[in-house]
Amino acid sequence: MNPKPAPVATPPDPTRVPEADSEGRHDLSLPGYYLNREITWLNFNYLVLHEAEDPRTPLLERLKFIAIVSSNLDEFVMKRIGGLKQQVGAGVTGRTVDGRTAREQIAASYTMVRDLERRKLRALKTLRKQLAEHDILIAAYGTLSDKEHKKLRDYYFRNIFPLVTPQATDPAHPFPFISNLSLNLLVTLRYPGEPEPSLARVKVPVGAGIPRFLRVDGGRRYVPLEEVMAGNLDLLFPDMQIDSCEQFRVTRNANTETDEERAEDLLLMIESELRERRFAPVVRVEVNRDMDLVHRGLLAAELGLDETADVFEVDGMLALRDLMSLALIDAPELHDPPHHPVDHHELTSERNIFHIIRDAGSLLLSHPYESFTTSVERFLREASTDPKVRAIKMSLYRTSSESNVIEYLIQAARNGKQVAVAVELKARFDEAANIRWANRLEEAGIHVTYGVVGLKTHCKVILVVRRDYNGLRRYAHVGTGNYHAGTARIYTDLGLLTCDEAVGQDLTELFNYLTTGYKPKRVYHKILPAPKLLKRALLDKIEREIERHDADDPGLIRMKMNALEDADITRALYQASAAGVRVQLVVRDSCRLRPGIPGLSDNVEVVSVVGRFLEHARVFHFRNGGDEEIYIGSADCMKWNLESRVEALVPVDSPALKAEIKAILDAQLADTRSGWVMQADGSYVQRAPEAAVSSQILQTTWAEDRRRKALRLRRRKPRGIAHRNTR
Repeated sequence: MNPKPAPVATPPDPTRVPEADSEGRHDLSLPGYYLNREITWLNFNYLVLHEAEDPRTPLLERLKFIAIVSSNLDEFVMKRIGGLKQQVGAGVTGRTVDGRTAREQIAASYTMVRDLERRKLRALKTLRKQLAEHDILIAAYGTLSDKEHKKLRDYYFRNIFPLVTPQATDPAHPFPFISNLSLNLLVTLRYPGEPEPSLARVKVPVGAGIPRFLRVDGGRRYVPLEEVMAGNLDLLFPDMQIDSCEQFRVTRNANTETDEERAEDLLLMIESELRERRFAPVVRVEVNRDMDLVHRGLLAAELGLDETADVFEVDGMLALRDLMSLALIDAPELHDPPHHPVDHHELTSERNIFHIIRDAGSLLLSHPYESFTTSVERFLREASTDPKVRAIKMSLYRTSSESNVIEYLIQAARNGKQVAVAVELKARFDEAANIRWANRLEEAGIHVTYGVVGLKTHCKVILVVRRDYNGLRRYAHVGTGNYHAGTARIYTDLGLLTCDEAVGQDLTELFNYLTTGYKPKRVYHKILPAPKLLKRALLDKIEREIERHDADDPGLIRMKMNALEDADITRALYQASAAGVRVQLVVRDSCRLRPGIPGLSDNVEVVSVVGRFLEHARVFHFRNGGDEEIYIGSADCMKWNLESRVEALVPVDSPALKAEIKAILDAQLADTRSGWVMQADGSYVQRAPEAAVSSQILQTTWAEDRRRKALRLRRRKPRGIAHRNTR
């Protein structure tokens, strides 16, 4: 007799919120209490796309947001879908904390990506009509006059055509390699009178000085380069009959990290990894909606893709990230008002910056409202030339050619100062740039290390050792953002300039760890480093808030971060809310916690702020029975930030600086222009769509007011008082 088949366990529905048991308890091991990281990140992109649809947003800024969403989705497919496909290929069948397999996450994500793409194209269609009213047009090549055709053909022939290389696809020519994110023409052609057509691939050579959109007659009409190329195929294929010209674009997997613990030379491993990424498997192909079905199937087969799932039909222009170049058109009336960061109110004088920090104890920096150049870069510049400075130590995750950071470090070394830099070679998509910076620093005689094996160095810290009048003193900068002048103008970040002795001692320990990788028992008095202490410290502080909470002295936890992904932190915040503690979260994108579940998270509020600047600061605020604690730093509440990266949070002790940070949190939690409130299903509702003033505008005003007030006070002081303690 055949035995009965074993019953098959049906996995719980990850979209269904579980109910409390008969005694009102919630089993936090159930997946329904946790939102999916990929889905909540895609939900955030609906908020970004809304800025492109919002009539309050100036027209060219709306075009910018379409480009940003397009770039975001490209990166999502490269990193997240690429990683999930690797799991599927490796046979991984485990489920995430929210109850989904990798295959299920891909399917759910693809549904949302396709919807975002459709909505993005609708927004662009509307926007093109509105821009045309201001004589800014993305014109079709076929609508131009014969004279304009001739001018564009001549320009193309002289400036672009020599860079174009057609590649045939036939028995003698295998299907060519298609580079990541490249835009391509698939041309069907034949000899006159021949019945059998041939196929050729032509890459559209955007980049390296070649614009995607060509100006017509020097005005504000632009034609996509691919249309100009399609209209002049006779230059590439003389005397051939062109049957069709279709477009496609591929996205490759960006997850090619190898095991660095087995690498004898980390630099060589990263360089090899970059080469591998260029040839990584294709994850997605985008095609014109009207592409021939045979050609569509051919592309899917040659690229190793599932034609049903991985081929994305686009009813319009491909590669909309390139619209960023048009968003920069010089038309002030169609942009946000110009933003000019002000000098920090304590840094408007010419005094030695170390004397200013020593008098103040600590300064709180708020970018981009306050200038990165006249604060952080000034700190490094003066350190590089100050004869009393003995050493500079710094962690470098990302920087740019616009930043003066590298020059000041080199200048410091030339001036005989000891300089040590921990460069993170594995900063995603900046690996090649960081290899160049590392080589340049080493050539200048700077001691360069690549962090700790197995961990990414993500902390943002500078330590300067100076011979003051009373001995060696350590000055430090601890920030939430990278030492990158470009992003400092568009990302909101906080930083602390301080000469706190305990912080200086802690950072000395941290740099000794970064430059050696040795893991003896290191003692930290103030900073919270990851992976050693940070996660446990956050969990302990949440637990302390629960223990101290009562009706007369209510608990309060406020956190601002890019993402809340770690299941342990999420679980602890649920428990705090269930105990009555008020939990207020400002989370930019991914968030696992479901707010508003009766009896569990009805004391939780989750707000996302989306505006002109990208929210990037990380703040952790615990009421602590009235003895408030506030930390800022580099770490998000993501598992790998807390367990697989070197991070650092620093406490803000000054009551005045605490008040500044609390005002920022208050403004963002109450933002009625740019604030979105998360619902229990992970979707968002905009607070007050008609409001005009955002928390970002308020912070701009506050920075200007602080500076004006400081200048007024300085003018009132008797001569000499402002220059005390200058030894």
